[in-house]
Amino acid sequence: MKTGAKILVEGLQREGVDIIFGYPGGVILPVYDELYDSPIRHILVRHEQAAAHAADGYARASGRVGVCLATSGPGACNLVTGIANAYMDSVPMVALTGQVPTSLLGNDAFQEADITGITLPVTKHSYLVKRTVDVDRVVQEAFYIARTGRPGPVLIDLPKDVTAGQIDEVPPLPEKVHLRGYQPTLKGHTRQIDKAIELIEKAERPVIYAGGGIITSEASGEMVQLAERLLCPVTTTLMGLGSIPCDHPLNLGMLGMHGTAYANYAVTESDLLIALGVRFDDRVTGKLSTFAPHAQIIHVDIDPAEIGKNKKVDVPIVGDLRSVLQTMLHRMKKRDDRKHWLAKVRAWMRKHPLSYKSDGCLRPQYVIQELSNLLKGEGIIVSEVGQNQMWTAQWYCFRNPRSWLSSGGLGTMGYGFPAAIGAHFARPDETVVDIAGDGSFQMNIQELGTVAANNIPVKVVILNNMFLGMVRQWQELFYDHRYSYTELPPVDFVGIAKAYGIDGLRVEQSEEVPSALRTMIETEGPFILDVRIEREENVFPMVPAGAAINEMIGGHVVPERELELAAAEEGDATFRPGRKAV
Repeated sequence: MKTGAKILVEGLQREGVDIIFGYPGGVILPVYDELYDSPIRHILVRHEQAAAHAADGYARASGRVGVCLATSGPGACNLVTGIANAYMDSVPMVALTGQVPTSLLGNDAFQEADITGITLPVTKHSYLVKRTVDVDRVVQEAFYIARTGRPGPVLIDLPKDVTAGQIDEVPPLPEKVHLRGYQPTLKGHTRQIDKAIELIEKAERPVIYAGGGIITSEASGEMVQLAERLLCPVTTTLMGLGSIPCDHPLNLGMLGMHGTAYANYAVTESDLLIALGVRFDDRVTGKLSTFAPHAQIIHVDIDPAEIGKNKKVDVPIVGDLRSVLQTMLHRMKKRDDRKHWLAKVRAWMRKHPLSYKSDGCLRPQYVIQELSNLLKGEGIIVSEVGQNQMWTAQWYCFRNPRSWLSSGGLGTMGYGFPAAIGAHFARPDETVVDIAGDGSFQMNIQELGTVAANNIPVKVVILNNMFLGMVRQWQELFYDHRYSYTELPPVDFVGIAKAYGIDGLRVEQSEEVPSALRTMIETEGPFILDVRIEREENVFPMVPAGAAINEMIGGHVVPERELELAAAEEGDATFRPGRKAV
């Protein structure tokens, strides 16, 4: 005889699960009782939302399915933000929730919530298991759905009588999962690939626009090979950072509202946009009608629903990016006739580099640059959401895929700290740093308890301006400095950390930054670094790529003749990302 809980835990082990992030409660106790003797490690978080974010961070850092666990009602509901976050960013996750016994479903029983209904819009699929005999099959299907095609979260809701119930024999599982109506397309259509190659060969000013799909499909190497073979500059979305090394000669950095000016110029002037694993989201495109106005568009994505959803494309290719790019590389010849285009882009980079004031004030950009120099672009960098997120995206030198974890689509404050916990368990030998704002950090600050209890060596750099910084920035720029409810009282973060037995330092002068960062990294356990940055420092540039080119960079247009002279002066096709203090 086996209980549903035992079948569940054995199923998780079969799927390779070695860690679960969760919080117990009444109706999920049969599962927790089974976990007591299981080799699966359970990390007790201090809030269910943190369990979901930790599972998310584990999945992004490892490429495997993350697992979180909560009880019914409020426990399950507290997972919803983390589930939605994983859905928006295509993160493979299985969320396990307890539920009231099947006999009480729909009766407004104590701690009952229709979690399958609540999560319907933000999961790839949701299961309400009503029979113990179905548990093993559901586990197998849930993990298959979560990790295949476009990855995403799957929820399994487990009534107490199902997990406590017993059956004599567990039905055998098929070797392969076959679900009617769910057959992801992996191999790109040959004719569509032919059309794409034809456009690429004719293009004079191509740009590769790479998103999180490149990292999800483990296609970074193929994408860089394609760029090098075509002599084609690459710009990435927020989620695509790390897909091409930050210092690669063809890397333009991030595109869009808070991206580099030269990436936006390049896309606006391009005649072919090769879009790989992207959504054409509003933070990148701005006004869709003026985004890449001169370009034909090739769009490769595993999710057919994304192709043509926001922007009409000329050549759609549905398939796994790695597979499609391997096919294209096998058939495409090396190009060496785009040096003028690259020199033109380099001229934009020289004229409009990312910059910040080097005036002795404690600037957040300097903190991130120093951290990047210290870690040499290695380690795993996690961010919260807001100004801290954009400064990190702009100024940290990401060299590897899965080295950058951030809430892109949903923009979830409080994501970073628990996600960093998950990232540590995914890659325990890596240095994991959460770059936070004081607002975001306080949303899940209780996870200091989780870190302390498990001695998790996560480092937190709080860029502390005592504001909800990004909202304040918009109030400054567009609401006449009317700072309505965005100022935060000062908090002794170091004192709070020490109350949990965690080391910390406060930094108030720029000259203290290098030694403080070294102390943080060299400390064996967790560490909190409270950096009191210039309070009204803003994130720049703020330039939607879809804006008319003469509106993008302070109204200034680089004259064509000036670019031609710069191209001739350079005489080669190499360039480097432009970042400097001025």
